Amino acid sequence: MRLFPNPAGNGTLFFDNLTSPEGAAVAYDPGTQSFVCDAPFCANRDLIGCNWVSSAPGAICTACAMTTLSPDPSMPGVFENWAGAEAAKRWVLTNLRQWNWFCPDDTGPRPVFHMLAEGTRPVIMGHAEGVVTISIEEADHVLRTQRREALDERYRTMIGHMRHEIAHMLWWRLSILPDFLEAFRALFGDERSDYADALAKHYNDGPPGDWQDHFLTPYASAHPHEDWAETTAHLLHLVDLTDSFLAAGLSGPDLPVPAWDPYQEPDPSTMTSVAATIAVGINHVNRSMGLQDLYPFVLAEPSRRKLDFVHHWLRGGPSPGSA
Repeated sequence: MRLFPNPAGNGTLFFDNLTSPEGAAVAYDPGTQSFVCDAPFCANRDLIGCNWVSSAPGAICTACAMTTLSPDPSMPGVFENWAGAEAAKRWVLTNLRQWNWFCPDDTGPRPVFHMLAEGTRPVIMGHAEGVVTISIEEADHVLRTQRREALDERYRTMIGHMRHEIAHMLWWRLSILPDFLEAFRALFGDERSDYADALAKHYNDGPPGDWQDHFLTPYASAHPHEDWAETTAHLLHLVDLTDSFLAAGLSGPDLPVPAWDPYQEPDPSTMTSVAATIAVGINHVNRSMGLQDLYPFVLAEPSRRKLDFVHHWLRGGPSPGSA
C-alpha cells in the first residue's frame, strides 16, 4: 500500500488515517488515490470509522455501498468488529483497483458484502454468485488467534479473509471468458468435482502428505476452487507486501529498477521472486523480535506456476462485459 501526501500540511498519511498530524479531518478519495479535506465524508465515518469520501453530504462511500447486509447493532462489540472488517475490505479493494478491478471503468458486477455478527451461531464465510459473506467476529484478534491455532493455520487475518473470498468472486467473473476455464483446469484441476464431498474429505482426512510440493496451504489442496482462492490471495499478499516495502522507502539489490512498481511489472516470475526475497528478509527481522514470520510459506514450483497464472489474469484487468 502506498503512503500519501498530507493535504492539510506537512508529513505523510497512511491509508487508514482519519486525521492529519495537525488534527485536520481528512478522507481518502479512491478516484484520485489521494487524501483530501474538502470533500463530503462517508456517512459511516462516525459509526465505523470509514475514512473514504462520498459523492454527496450524508451519503455513504462506494466501499460501504457494497455492504448490503450489515450486522445487528444490538450485539456486543459489533461496531468495533464491523469497523475492522470494513477497513480490511477497503484495503483489498484499493489493491485490486491498481489493476482496474471494481473501478469506474470496470463494467462488470462489484462484489456484494454481507457483514454478519455471530452471536451464538457461527457465520460461514464464503462466496456465492457475487455475494461475499464475512464474519465480522474475525476482526477480534483474540478470537482469530484461537481459530488459527485450532485449525493449525500459519496465517489468518481479516485482510486475508477478504482476499480469499473476493478471489472466489473474481473467478466467477473470469469463468465466462473463452480461454480461462480450459487453462484453469489444466493447472488447478476440474472445479466441477463435488465441492461438498471434497471439503468433507479434507476436514476428515486432512491434506495429502506432500501438499507443500503442490499447494501454498493445506486448505488449497481441498478443491480447485480453494486452490484458486488461496493462490489469488497469496498473489495479492506478495504484490502488496512489495508495494508497501517500496512505499516505506526501503530498497534492496534485487529490485529491477529503483522506481520499480510491482503492480506494473509484466513478468510474474520477476514480481514473485522479488516479493519472496523481501518476505524472507522481513521474516528474519521479525525473528529478531521473537515474532511470527511475516510470510511463513514455501513457494514450490507448482505454486509459482499457479501464481503466474493468476497474475496474468488479474493484471490484465476486467475484460469488457466480464460478469
